[in-house]
Amino acid sequence: MYGLIGKKLKMSQIFNDNGHVVPVTLIQAGPCTVSQIKTVDSDGYDSVQLAFGKKSKRNTNKPTEGHLKKAGIESAKTIAEFKSVDGFNYELGQKFDASIFKIGEIINVRSKSKGKGFTGVIKRHNFQRQPATHGTKHTERAPGSIGQASWPSRVFKGLRMAGQSGDSYVTSENLEIVDIDKEKNLLYVKGSVAGANNGIVFILKK
Repeated sequence: MYGLIGKKLKMSQIFNDNGHVVPVTLIQAGPCTVSQIKTVDSDGYDSVQLAFGKKSKRNTNKPTEGHLKKAGIESAKTIAEFKSVDGFNYELGQKFDASIFKIGEIINVRSKSKGKGFTGVIKRHNFQRQPATHGTKHTERAPGSIGQASWPSRVFKGLRMAGQSGDSYVTSENLEIVDIDKEKNLLYVKGSVAGANNGIVFILKK
């Protein structure tokens, strides 16, 4: 497999062989179950669909319930597709866990960041404050000019302004796996991963 669905548990720290403290993020990697196998002949491309976690049946709609039933899965919290390995024979209901990774491997982790609501340009885009004196009146945290006057008489798209901050997918790249607990399907990943504890993450091999 080229990746797994997992869950961010918490941040912690461990000591390496040199006695130095290493900040790590604990990620539960799987177990994930193969819920669908897509091929070029039937779908136009090759991929493997994985199901992770559980949720109550009353929160699962009928089409999803019927789709998962083909693979012998009662319910799933998250479903996602990953690139399939050429030459590997996948089967419906097949399970993958943290054993597909190894210590020292470099991975990317995609997750949804914490939502911070409506924020100003200083918090959202790291703008500097305006001078507190020399004629500035109560606009120390304002963005300043956002466009021209008579031409083009509009604000360009993409201009950095105040607005919704966070609550968007972020990919943390080139993270090293420093330890693995295969019994509990735990990955000890060096560094931080965006998002709150117990949030869903997508672990991608390089």
